[in-house]
Amino acid sequence: MKKKLAITVFMVLVICTLAACGTKNTTASVAGATDKDAASKMSIVTTIFPEYDWVKAILGDEADRADITMLLDNGVDLHSYQPTAEDILKISTCDVFIYVGGESDEWVEDALKEAVNKDMKVINLLDVLGDKVKEEEIVEGMEADHDHEHEHGDEDHDEDEHEHEGEEHDEDEHVWLSLRNAQILCDKIAETLEQTDPEYADTYKKNADEYKQKLDALDKEYEAAVASAAKKTLLFGDRFPFRYMTDDYGLDYYAAFAGCSAETEASFETVIFLAEKTDELGLNSIMTIEGTDKRIAETVRDNTQDKAQQILTLDSMQGTTSEDVSGGTTYISVMTDNLTVLKEALS
Repeated sequence: MKKKLAITVFMVLVICTLAACGTKNTTASVAGATDKDAASKMSIVTTIFPEYDWVKAILGDEADRADITMLLDNGVDLHSYQPTAEDILKISTCDVFIYVGGESDEWVEDALKEAVNKDMKVINLLDVLGDKVKEEEIVEGMEADHDHEHEHGDEDHDEDEHEHEGEEHDEDEHVWLSLRNAQILCDKIAETLEQTDPEYADTYKKNADEYKQKLDALDKEYEAAVASAAKKTLLFGDRFPFRYMTDDYGLDYYAAFAGCSAETEASFETVIFLAEKTDELGLNSIMTIEGTDKRIAETVRDNTQDKAQQILTLDSMQGTTSEDVSGGTTYISVMTDNLTVLKEALS
């Protein structure tokens, strides 16, 4: 559902008028920075943690040349985020704005209309990836999210569960959970930073190339782990935002809900399906994502034959906070931890 910004935009216009927002980067986030310091820095606004961390990696030792803002910095999920007037102001005055670009980001279109910095460079992750973007899918046994169903009234229910030629479907927004996508996106971020700060263009390109080598090495570790794994299927008693990851490595999956689902309760039929599928495939683990209470996964386990599966968690980085960042969390550290979990889940 599109987020309404009329009141927020009005507030931003008032703030911009009072603050004379024509100056560059008026909302510096570095503690102790003077107005002069702030005006000389690139202002970079990102919506989610992976974008933020990629920018930091590409800036490298030149990170102090920029003020970098992560809007979703307190654990708010991408799908429920509501921008504040301050957020809109930061976007309107920044030099580079990076966002995912799916249905959850429909508010961005209105926010960008209020941009004061007309030289702003904008990166939409889904646009960058183009035909690599996948549509959200409903697999066997999965609950349909009522917020994402198409409205067909009393038409044949079976038609709701199949794709129709020419029919529009929601894009799967969780593109950052592919290490291969990450390399493409980092190229675009590096190119944009080079254009914005050409004096350090060679540094940004070098940093991006070195970072992509790390991403590629980790991707190869994932490939090797899946190739040698006893199992080739993941089963989630939860939402499933990892389609890009599973597709990269040829894994199958079952889940209670799609990745963007707002549902929190699974039906009896879904629980039993997942429990029976766990038994049928001989799975030793039932998966969840970060920040959930694991009740559905535990209920699925309790309805299997031996009721002994472990509950494992993969981190989709949708709840990563600024506190986590301060504690040393990085995109690569999370994806490395996810690989450890994946190995256990597929054993």
